[in-house]
Amino acid sequence: MAAPSVTLNNGEKIPVLGLGTWQGLDDPGVVEQAVKDAIDAGYRHFDCAMKYGNEDVIGKAIREKISEGVVKREDLYIVTKLWNDKHKKKDVIETCKKSLENFGFDYIDLYLIHWPISVEEATGDLFSGKFVDIPLEETWEGMEECHRLGYTKSIGLSNFNSVQIDRILKVAKVKPVVNQVECHPNLNQKKLRDFCAARGIVITSYSPLGAPRRSWFKPGDPLVVIDEPEIVAIGKKYGKSPAQVVLRYLIDIGTVPIPKSSSKKRIQENINLFDFKLTPEEVATIDKFDIGVRVTPVEEFTGHPEYPFRIEF
Repeated sequence: MAAPSVTLNNGEKIPVLGLGTWQGLDDPGVVEQAVKDAIDAGYRHFDCAMKYGNEDVIGKAIREKISEGVVKREDLYIVTKLWNDKHKKKDVIETCKKSLENFGFDYIDLYLIHWPISVEEATGDLFSGKFVDIPLEETWEGMEECHRLGYTKSIGLSNFNSVQIDRILKVAKVKPVVNQVECHPNLNQKKLRDFCAARGIVITSYSPLGAPRRSWFKPGDPLVVIDEPEIVAIGKKYGKSPAQVVLRYLIDIGTVPIPKSSSKKRIQENINLFDFKLTPEEVATIDKFDIGVRVTPVEEFTGHPEYPFRIEF
């Protein structure tokens, strides 16, 4: 079953559920098969990033499914992101062009600034590099040029707080359509969701199930518990798993979750969400689990002036 779509502020449509692809950091073959399984299961939205190192593998998997006649390119919604060491305007444009080459596509559907953090040169580590201070406004100029050149249909943000979003809006000739942030029952981002909704910006929810297998997990780090008795009870009512209930909750509060999985069974389960909808009372029950727990605080970035999590939202 394919996911329905929501309309962005520029008229483009984004499927309300996508497949996250960062698992390919460890084994590109895993993400290649996951993408193929996801297309077969009905997924049309794929969330990628140059930093994940697997755009070429994802592009190969998608092109194979296109050649098999399973999908057409125009049926798909491909998202990728600009990493922190490419924030200079000229680098933004060249990097977006490189992503197109990696995928083997003529365009991408949505290009995001991955973090508001700029670094001089990123090493192989996920969160690394000497801090530099490149204005967000300059980076956005580069994003707008990517849009003007036709490299991407839409542009947006990721991990931006309310102050940073308003800075972009003050200079934007092309408005951001999305802000992709961590969002799950223990961090439901209500204030940021309301802030973005008032400005016509859609929230994409990463780590919607709490990223239990995240590579940076250390003993004592917080865990997002999705199998609370109340969530289990809601699942029993609808014949759904706790994970399905949580993903449905994130859709029902107006976000676009992008769960990752390499399990064919789980990939199929995660998209089987569109034959039920939570009641307002059930949404309110899950709302109560919001305790501000962030599983991706990226403490390595706290010394940067643009670290986004110093303020409430």
